[in-house]
Amino acid sequence: MTGRPGPHPPVAELPADAVCSALGTSWRGLSKAQARDRLTAYGPNELPRTGRRNVWQPLRAQFTDLFAVMLIVASGITFLAYALEEPRDTGTLTLAVAILGVVVLNAAIGFAQEYSAERTAQALEAMVPRACRVLRDGELLELPARDVVPGDVVVLEAGDAVPADCRVVEAHELAVNNAPLTGESDPVGRTADPVAAGPLLQARNCVFMGTDVVAGSGQAVVFATGAATEFGRLYRLTAAAPPQKTPLQLQVASMARRVAGAALAIGALLFAVRLPTGEPVVDLFVFALGVMVALVPEGLPATLSVSLSIGVRRMARRHALIKQLLAVEALGSVTVVCTDKTGTLTQAEMTVTEVWAADRSHRVTGVGYDPSGEVADAAEVRELLRVACLCCNARLLPPTNPRERWRVLGDTTEGALLVVAAKAGLDREAEEAAAPRVTEFPFDSDRKLMTTVHRTGAGLQACVKGAPGAVLERCTDVALDGRREPLTRTQRAAVVAASDEMASRGLRVLAVARRELNGPRPAQEEAESALTLLGLIGMHDPPRPEVTDAVAACRRAGIRVVMVTGDHPLTAEAVARRVGVVRGPDPVVVTGEKLDAMDDEALGELLTEPSELLLCRVSPEHKMRVVTAFQRRGEVVAVTGDGANDAPALKHADIGVAMGASGTDVAREAAAVVLLDDSFASIAAAVRLGRAVYQNIRKFLVYLFSHNVGELVPVLAATFAGFPLVPINAVQILAIDLGSDVLPALALGAEPPESDVMDRPPRPRGERLFSAGLVGRILFLGGIQAICVSALFFWHIGSSGIPFDDFTRHTRVYQEAITMVQAGIVLSQFFNALTVRSDHLSIRTVGLATNPALLAAGGFGIALMAAISYAPPLQAVFNTAPLDAADWAVLAALGTVPLLADEARKAWLRHRSRGPEGGPG
Repeated sequence: MTGRPGPHPPVAELPADAVCSALGTSWRGLSKAQARDRLTAYGPNELPRTGRRNVWQPLRAQFTDLFAVMLIVASGITFLAYALEEPRDTGTLTLAVAILGVVVLNAAIGFAQEYSAERTAQALEAMVPRACRVLRDGELLELPARDVVPGDVVVLEAGDAVPADCRVVEAHELAVNNAPLTGESDPVGRTADPVAAGPLLQARNCVFMGTDVVAGSGQAVVFATGAATEFGRLYRLTAAAPPQKTPLQLQVASMARRVAGAALAIGALLFAVRLPTGEPVVDLFVFALGVMVALVPEGLPATLSVSLSIGVRRMARRHALIKQLLAVEALGSVTVVCTDKTGTLTQAEMTVTEVWAADRSHRVTGVGYDPSGEVADAAEVRELLRVACLCCNARLLPPTNPRERWRVLGDTTEGALLVVAAKAGLDREAEEAAAPRVTEFPFDSDRKLMTTVHRTGAGLQACVKGAPGAVLERCTDVALDGRREPLTRTQRAAVVAASDEMASRGLRVLAVARRELNGPRPAQEEAESALTLLGLIGMHDPPRPEVTDAVAACRRAGIRVVMVTGDHPLTAEAVARRVGVVRGPDPVVVTGEKLDAMDDEALGELLTEPSELLLCRVSPEHKMRVVTAFQRRGEVVAVTGDGANDAPALKHADIGVAMGASGTDVAREAAAVVLLDDSFASIAAAVRLGRAVYQNIRKFLVYLFSHNVGELVPVLAATFAGFPLVPINAVQILAIDLGSDVLPALALGAEPPESDVMDRPPRPRGERLFSAGLVGRILFLGGIQAICVSALFFWHIGSSGIPFDDFTRHTRVYQEAITMVQAGIVLSQFFNALTVRSDHLSIRTVGLATNPALLAAGGFGIALMAAISYAPPLQAVFNTAPLDAADWAVLAALGTVPLLADEARKAWLRHRSRGPEGGPG
């Protein structure tokens, strides 16, 4: 039992003095006996270990998948054919082993994917602190975090990790970073005072497991451990989210069922049809097995895996690391992207762009934390920027190697102030040495400002920064041209107007003020009253320059982009407009509070509306609920995230996309895709490549299945014509499937994206891989191929003048005929591979030599066919005979027929799409 989940006592609403009594402890902490009893009752302070499967379970599952079963059956059929043959052919045995090898290869790949998913829970556990300091019997002890129990008094200082959920009972300028839980990295001040009832995460007198103390010190009493903590709640949400099957997984499973059913049915039918002819039952059984083998695409799983692997490598070059192969194609199916704001759409580097003082704006150049840039007329705002940088706790860190960039340690807003001060020529260390800090009154959400007090040569000086309204109401004077003058109503209105104008442009605005003080260390009320306003500073987190084009590409591709953020609605809308997520005048802005008031039906109606949507101030549960609601509507949802709070939604989504540069291990482990550069543009690039993967899968499906028609129809024709032998035997079929078709199919899987791939709408979630159009094209190409090779077979047999009943396996004419059928299929497939490269573009437009691997693979298949025809050892295995030059000329001519027919079909489609006048159809 680990910190058993249950209702928390309402300690946030109690005065600090009453907290210890409510939790059964004292200011001296628990006694050792109490701690021992509570450890027994509540269990260790650690996240529960889920019942992880042993290594054999996921491995066994790879061999029970229907497609794997089909291949195992195909291998078994081939082994059986070998056992029934007289004499036995070692070639048949080799092919059977090869099919089994494909099964093992695919199982290994699938097992590796599932095993990586098990690491998500381990990454969550890794974020829990391992040691902490607690009071027991009045003695300060350092204990393993797992030994902390409810009622322990924890001592906290800057740099400490919070070991459990605690109620603060003593705070000295205490501030924490709640980013792992809320996604927002701004330090949040903590207080020991009681707060009104409300969501626990918003209680300013509580600190939570997995977060860090960034400033100050204090003491707190533990009220929840292990799974009962807010962090444990996220853990349970992540563990409870079932793995989502990708559209391709669903389609391949459906295809496997259909192909398996068709193979069994047709094999059984032909066995029954030929049984009355009096042929030996064993021979008939081998014949039926050969037909079944003809319908099973043995090379498909390997081709599929390699095609997806090629997509993985291409996406890696575009900064998208794919952890699960099937996620490659699923990206191409995405219809909705729920994206974070900070770091994904923006650079996550607050940048000051404007300083306003004395009724005048001063532009600031430069982007990010690199202090290169300048402030226009910097001398006029030097004092304003000096006060602003003194009122900061952050530190600006220069790069330590050429690959690094300037970084900020601490609050990003304060980092932006330090950068603009440096651009104005201020030396932070020199200013702090000249005016050392005496005390600090940290920022909190009630006052909406922060104050530091410094000792100068003239006495004490209070430096204040904060929300313009909060600072302005405490000001009585204003600095104008180096003078201090009373703040008139007109000047106050001018400041408000300037602040509003900057905010309307999406800037975050801070006001800066100071006060000269006399006497000893001042109280907070004195330091923050009768201030002199120095001016305003406007900053923003600049959008990534490539994001606007990426969002536009997603719009053209029919993908809905929804911003989901924990930030303020106004800030979110400003950023959304800059990057093109919002273009209309009235986007729908929904907060977490509004989501709580909606039932599932109302939420579904909201998401159905085609309006531009922003979700702000949302929790992990809100994010998961929105993802689920989209999925219920049939959408394929991609979700971006970087914090532990995003992990449940990342795992629950069809495609979880984590940030690789700024994200937590938890987010990266829960996601299927990791963006190495954290940019939304990489998502758009990955979607483009994912769509290309799906197109390529359809191309090699047409290629692989069309020759199945060419193999099956001659067998059916011979059966119904009363010919006693098959036009192509099982060993020849396997040679085509594994020897001549796999390499060209792999080359088709490497086709680059077509130019208009992002100008098409996403395919519906329920669209079948074997759609009517795909099946029609298979039947079109395969039917032409089947007619040609069937005609060739019966022409060669008929021209010999030998009666059907006189033919045996060793009749020379029969051997030549089946050789021509096999060679005809191989040559037709070579030309098929060229035409299936595009559904609608001519081979001349695509380019004959733009996929050299395809030409080389086709050449290998033809060379293999020539070896089967001419090499005596292979003739013995395949029962073939050598063909002369005239035979090859006829085969080449017939092989081009499918290509020419498909070119005519494409030309007609292009003509129809242009319309009767040559315009759009």
